[in-house]
Amino acid sequence: MPFTLPIGASAPDFCLPATDGKNYSLKDFDSASILVIFFTCNHCPYVTGSDDVTRQTAEKFKNEGVVFVGINSNSAATIPADSFEHMQERMQIHHFPWYYLYDASQEVAKAYGALCTPHFFVFDQQRKLIYTGRGVDSPRDTSKVRQNDLEKAIAEHLAGGSVTTPLTNPIGCNVKWEGKERHWMPSDACDLV
Repeated sequence: MPFTLPIGASAPDFCLPATDGKNYSLKDFDSASILVIFFTCNHCPYVTGSDDVTRQTAEKFKNEGVVFVGINSNSAATIPADSFEHMQERMQIHHFPWYYLYDASQEVAKAYGALCTPHFFVFDQQRKLIYTGRGVDSPRDTSKVRQNDLEKAIAEHLAGGSVTTPLTNPIGCNVKWEGKERHWMPSDACDLV
């Protein structure tokens, strides 16, 4: 099996604490017409640079039953700014329109095959993967964005069509794995396309 979840695969379940004080698993989002799970963090310039675009996409489709769930799997030992306490502070400041979950064990990141932050996984109502990869083509500097792949994939699916580009390479900082140096990647992690 490839490192990253392949198109058509079922969403792996999880049970993770969120910044709102609750724990969430897949079943808590059963009513979502589309579930967007994305691996994110507090510090990465590709995340902070594109947060506003991700917010706009989440808000654009909110009334169509699209739910966004952000998961921070970064090791706080490697990057202290990615601790759960800093996640809570970030949500208090920015009030992002998504759930923000903490994957301290990094098991969820491994189950999905998260490569970097941000890395998006879009699931249909049956929780089959219909898109994975980047949000936009210039997440660090959104003034240069030419393509919003995430928004396009969601819109195409909601319109009843197939996703024309289901796979793109995510653009961002690599996931910070516990006990590894900052830029380490698993040997079986590779470009998606």
